[in-house]
Amino acid sequence: MRASRLGIAASAIGLIVALPIAVVVAHLFVPQGDTWQHLAGTVLSRYVINTAWLVFGVGLGTLVFGVASAWLVTMCRFPGSRLFEWALLLPLAVPGYAIAYAYAGLFEFAGPVQTGLRDAFGLMRGDYWFPEIRSLGGAAFILSVALYPYVYMLARSAFLAQSICALEIGRTLGLGPLGVFLRVGLPLARPAIVAGVAFALMETLSDYGAVQHLGVDTFTTGIYRTWFALGDATAAAQLAVVLLAVVGTVLGLERLLRGTARFEHTSRRYRPLEPTRLGPARAALAFLICLVPVGFGFLLPGGQLLAWAIRAAPQVIDRRFALEALNSLWLALASAALAVIIALVIAYAGRASRGQMTRLAARVASLGYAVPGSVIAVGVLLPLSWVDQGLGAIARGLFGLSPGLLIGGTVAALIFAYVVRFLAVSLKTVDAALTKVTPSMDGAARALGTSPTGTVLRVHAPLISGGLLTAGLLVLVDTMKELPATLILRPFDFNTLAVRAYELASDEQLREAAVPALLIVLVGLLPVALISRAIARARPGRHDRAGL
Repeated sequence: MRASRLGIAASAIGLIVALPIAVVVAHLFVPQGDTWQHLAGTVLSRYVINTAWLVFGVGLGTLVFGVASAWLVTMCRFPGSRLFEWALLLPLAVPGYAIAYAYAGLFEFAGPVQTGLRDAFGLMRGDYWFPEIRSLGGAAFILSVALYPYVYMLARSAFLAQSICALEIGRTLGLGPLGVFLRVGLPLARPAIVAGVAFALMETLSDYGAVQHLGVDTFTTGIYRTWFALGDATAAAQLAVVLLAVVGTVLGLERLLRGTARFEHTSRRYRPLEPTRLGPARAALAFLICLVPVGFGFLLPGGQLLAWAIRAAPQVIDRRFALEALNSLWLALASAALAVIIALVIAYAGRASRGQMTRLAARVASLGYAVPGSVIAVGVLLPLSWVDQGLGAIARGLFGLSPGLLIGGTVAALIFAYVVRFLAVSLKTVDAALTKVTPSMDGAARALGTSPTGTVLRVHAPLISGGLLTAGLLVLVDTMKELPATLILRPFDFNTLAVRAYELASDEQLREAAVPALLIVLVGLLPVALISRAIARARPGRHDRAGL
């Protein structure tokens, strides 16, 4: 009975988390107004084309950068390979919009790179060609070097899990290093690689800061402009429905590609991987291939942000900056704590009561990560604004007062959006940690008369404290980087580091914007270190030195 109550609680949480998405989808049935007709006749086609090309470019870029680097650091040994194992994850700590700010400042016409070229060769405008960073191609490149770690970490985990037996059989059949990669390693890792590309594409579809700064019109920028510039919440929600359909298409393709063929290990015996030591020429090439993504994704933009931050810190770091940093921190801590608690409830409910309702609740609760922050923000703000209007009407009728926004314009709405957006991150981490706790622990606790709540608090929570901490850190960093939902939902005159960086960059104060952006990067380095360590420890049989 208690377990069933836990399942009901998990189901209720799942319904609440799904509410913003349901609200957005419901706007399909709202009659279209003049604003939507205006959008369809002017900018909608541009949103569709730009978003499609951006998805294609980022998908291709992350696939190439992530898979090539993952295979090299896993299967080959060359100078720096151990360093690249964790360094290739570093762009995860840098928000995409921060990389865009750095590249725009470096490579635009008035930036130091083009200015140096003109001074060195005596050139004038029009005398030379230089790639335009504020373009669709520039946005695709920047998001590729920012998001390839999703593909890298899943591909590397898959390569580490492969049995050396399959690779050796490929060699005995006359396959060279490239043949073993294409015919054996790549097919076995295909599901993980497709999942990594899907993660990168979902982040691409949800990005606002980078594409807005680079002047690329996408669905996300369109939603923001329709809401704030045109003041039409219904049209913004209908645009969000279209974007949600694009996300659903990406997820459907990922499931289709993953399900059309199966590549499985037939051996359950693992030997430690024996990476191939490369000769000087191949080692230099491998070093260069791994250096390109981490250099363009972290070293170059991170170095530029650091240089700007050192110069601008005395002007930016003041009482206001400290308040914004504090806002970001406590918002992130509150969201992370709430997400971990909810994830623990849902994960344990699935463990204690293995019913269809509980499994459905877990799936519904995981939807938020696949939904862009702008869509969730619209789905949160619309019902809360209706509640505020109802409460305002009651207050005016009874007391003659006009209270304004009571819920929709508060921090509570922002935290709710964060939890909806990033609950899946916490849930997957907590669920993975719970699977390592033997079921006999639950049976022993029940035999001693302990309730499910007591079992979670007194038995499971201490045993999986490391997993809970990791889940909280991941949500904390994602929350601090989140921009579109924060821009739409934040209370009046309430800033975070992400919003401050966006506002300064929008005013072309890139040096000043580097200070809050760099602080977000520094906070993000700890989870990156934890992820790198977890991947390295995930190799099956890594302590097994026995032969076949």
